[in-house]
Amino acid sequence: MRVETERKRDFLSAGWRRLRLADAGQWRSGGTPSTSNDAYWGGDIPWISGASMKDFHVTDSARRLTLLGAKNGSRLAEPGTTLFVVRGMSLKSEFRIGVAERQVAFGQDVKALIPADGIDPHFLAYAIRVRTPEILSMVEETSHGTGRLDTARLKELEIGVPSMEEQRRIVAVHAAFERRISALEQALSKLDVAREALSAQALGDSQGEGWPFRPLDEVATVAAGVTLGSEPVGEGTIELPYLRVANVLDGRIDTVEVKSVRILQAQRERFALRKGDLLLTEGGDLDKLGRGAVWDGRIDVCLYQNHVFRVRCGARMLPDFLALCTSSTEGRAYFQRVGKQTTNLASINSTQVKKMPVPVPPIAEQKRLLGPIHSVRSRISVVERHIAKLRVVQQGAVEDLLGGKTSTLSVAGCPD
Repeated sequence: MRVETERKRDFLSAGWRRLRLADAGQWRSGGTPSTSNDAYWGGDIPWISGASMKDFHVTDSARRLTLLGAKNGSRLAEPGTTLFVVRGMSLKSEFRIGVAERQVAFGQDVKALIPADGIDPHFLAYAIRVRTPEILSMVEETSHGTGRLDTARLKELEIGVPSMEEQRRIVAVHAAFERRISALEQALSKLDVAREALSAQALGDSQGEGWPFRPLDEVATVAAGVTLGSEPVGEGTIELPYLRVANVLDGRIDTVEVKSVRILQAQRERFALRKGDLLLTEGGDLDKLGRGAVWDGRIDVCLYQNHVFRVRCGARMLPDFLALCTSSTEGRAYFQRVGKQTTNLASINSTQVKKMPVPVPPIAEQKRLLGPIHSVRSRISVVERHIAKLRVVQQGAVEDLLGGKTSTLSVAGCPD
């Protein structure tokens, strides 16, 4: 309530008018034409669903309608229409909203809001998106487990609406940030390509030199982690953070959300990770078997679950070089070849990991081959930090501007 009161005060002090979303434009619902009628599908009109709507600038979709299909079961949205998801799994964690940049059709999981006169469509979308925390609090869970947004409550939300000139200034500030971030993301993409090329070259050079291939368990130890589901209680136990399969990504460890598990104090050393341990996933999609990354020790004492393999290198192998081997084309091919596949998932066991053949150059040679890769990784980290910092500054600046604090940042003062 206090935040809402302050927001209203900011609107008034800036000379903005307050407007309910119900009065911000014309609301429209979408639909899905019969999927059994071929005359409705395969045309030139993108059909936007809750699953396909992932970009703020809405321009395309994998599924397309004919004009006949759009007029029989769906609805058209013209350029400048605000679109947002009101039903689907995505609503459990995010609010997807964007602006149609061309004529599109949309399904029943999406609502359209055609801005009223005097409201810039991009400004409207930004003004709604900045209220994401409040909007997500309105989401209800359906009997099917998906999220459903209460649009009646959403319509009661108020936004501040300045003059058209001020709206366009705010949109320009946001766009300037986006241009700068986009340029950095393109640079990051090129660095990723360079990193992959250097990694492939390093492995090719090591094999070209004729260095011996040995089973992985001759140069490292492989172990599985904590089994969940039967945690001990009472004296002699300790609760510690642990890494799940969801934390172990391809080339990096994600610790945004880390859960805890209780184990016996005596098991701490057995399951505790050390800086330099290579983590590999046991199961998942066939092409993702054995994905992993080297643990950097960012959490002082951290465990790992039993569906993650911990590979601890000995004196003959550097963790980063072994990670190159497991993530290489040859490494992925090995895991796919030996993996056991069921209807929905594939898996590998510790014996198969231990038997994986890996090249074993001298340590000095491994360091030499890793040198250029470490250099590129360092540059990648710098760019990623720069992007993250810009996102934070952008969020704060645009939130202030949308809250009526118009003196916070000018177009000339933002990055370009």
